[in-house]
Amino acid sequence: MNIDKFKHQHIEILTCIATLRDLVKSGIRDNAADISRMIIGMSSTIKLHLAVEDTILYPALQATKNPALARMGKRFQDEMTSIAQAYLDFARRWNTPATVSGNPEQFRADANSVLKVLYERMRKEDTDFYPVIEAS
Repeated sequence: MNIDKFKHQHIEILTCIATLRDLVKSGIRDNAADISRMIIGMSSTIKLHLAVEDTILYPALQATKNPALARMGKRFQDEMTSIAQAYLDFARRWNTPATVSGNPEQFRADANSVLKVLYERMRKEDTDFYPVIEAS
């Protein structure tokens, strides 16, 4: 299975996270418009990524003749449910400049929590999941 598109989307998302981190360090209130714009853009990529995983990747793994790979795919899919929901909730809360600038410390805490989990998950997919898929 070719998963290059998934890998490319991870790079896009990780780049967005790094940009958000830089914007936050430079000042949340001063960069609220750019922060909210970045969240909206990143959300589009994440939603597309999740949709393709759910409609193509995970069903393909369930249909494989490799039971270990099917189980691994199911485990990763199940784990992603709460991570995806947490991110989507975060994106809905912080998608306007007024909301971001109105409570910068809550934004910082929320971003640190949610984006750390998302970052760690993508790294886990890149190192533990995708290599197994590519080797099968």
